[in-house]
Amino acid sequence: MGEISTLGSEANLPRPETVKPGWGVTALAASMRWLSSVRLGVFLLCLLGAACMIGMLIMQQNVDGFENYYAALTPAQRLVYGRLGFFNIYHVWYFNALLALLSLNIILASVDRFPKAWRYFSKPQHTVPLHWLRSQSGAFEFKTAGAPNDFKAEAEQLLKESGWKKVKTTEKGGRTYVFAESGTWNRLGAYAVHVGLLTIFLGGFLTAQLGTTGNLPLAPGESSDLIQENVVELDQVHQVTKRLPFEVTFTDIEQKLIRKDGSLGVGNTIDWITHFRISDETGQHDGMVQMNRPFDYRGYRFFQASYIPTGRARHVTIDLTPAGGGDPQRLTIKRDGAAVLDDGTRVRFSEFRGNFRIGPEDPNEDTSDYPNPAAILQVTPPGGTVETAYAFGPQMANIPAAKKPTAGYTYSLVDFEKVADRHILSVQRDPGATVVYVGFALLCLTLLAVFLFSHQRVWVVFEAGQNGRINVISGGHTNRNPNAFEERFNSFRDKWKEKFFADKENL
Repeated sequence: MGEISTLGSEANLPRPETVKPGWGVTALAASMRWLSSVRLGVFLLCLLGAACMIGMLIMQQNVDGFENYYAALTPAQRLVYGRLGFFNIYHVWYFNALLALLSLNIILASVDRFPKAWRYFSKPQHTVPLHWLRSQSGAFEFKTAGAPNDFKAEAEQLLKESGWKKVKTTEKGGRTYVFAESGTWNRLGAYAVHVGLLTIFLGGFLTAQLGTTGNLPLAPGESSDLIQENVVELDQVHQVTKRLPFEVTFTDIEQKLIRKDGSLGVGNTIDWITHFRISDETGQHDGMVQMNRPFDYRGYRFFQASYIPTGRARHVTIDLTPAGGGDPQRLTIKRDGAAVLDDGTRVRFSEFRGNFRIGPEDPNEDTSDYPNPAAILQVTPPGGTVETAYAFGPQMANIPAAKKPTAGYTYSLVDFEKVADRHILSVQRDPGATVVYVGFALLCLTLLAVFLFSHQRVWVVFEAGQNGRINVISGGHTNRNPNAFEERFNSFRDKWKEKFFADKENL
């Protein structure tokens, strides 16, 4: 009785498959399916690509020359671009939201599909339905005299020789299955690609949230631990000052020109070179930056960004002619340097102007063409006081001021090395750079591995037939690169045919 009542109570219970989930469970499942869908991932990737394209087409606020670009825009463009965050697209909230949502999509898609891929490792499909095997491209079938054991060992050996190293023999339903495969790891290639993408996203996020960017404009001899970054707030552009954990001193700047008599313009310049010294609690460290050669220190990278187009001289060559007559003496003096004549007169290179005129220099004037160069000198005769002298170029060589003696000499500017007033270095702290590089390397390697290789599986089935004969069915499957697989499988078939059958018509 007890047994009957137990069965009755079990019979009254609803079957598990008939229990309908509640609305909340259904909605959650639908949301998870949507979040993990490939369609959503492709859509988010397109949106992210569009945002990056905007960042390429619209100059970002931390790029040198942004002020001129911003001034050239119409008021409507400034307002719309500013409100949408286009001037700082990589730091705007919706860009980070896209990164986060796409990362979540990749993670959920990987979690959702991983069990299916892992079954190729945990439960390889050693046996398959014969009708499916026969339907595979290149499959072949024949009948021959003998028993499965007569051919099983040879089949295993031929499969290994053909490149399918993992071989397994299984008995099921009166049939003998010889299964071989190679490249099983290829099933996990997509997940390695996902890891590469997530690594890149992580590096970009670290840079966006923890990175620092700014400009450092200095002249030789000047020091600073501050950088300036442009920030846009709708129709206003202002600079934000950030402090570096060290002090930078420019020791020298130089500019390699194509034509010595040309200007300092970009079209006449081969390279900009900046020498500087970094001072912090660990001591002093010398650095140098060129146009295509940045400098790294403590996670900060220094780039050559721009220059101030005010004509200066890195060194000058001057002829000093005694006022009482005699041969001139020629001196070459570096910027802020000094030289001493035979009679003990000390000459210091104080200042240089690319367009000399009486009175103060206009700091906003572009003198990179050197229309009227002149060197200003501080001359101290032996036992005398400091006097100011001027060494003019050929343009002003004949004016009375050029011929007037100072401290017993007249001065003429013979030559000078052209250089800008100051260079502007771009200073960037990019904590995610290494992470991004690792992600790109992983992505490239995994994409190559995924598409150049494949997971190949081959089955050889022996089935007992009538009159002491057996049926042999063989076929295979690959997840990609079908042409390469077909070539290998045909080679395997030809080896089998050559080794066991003189009668070619059996195949």
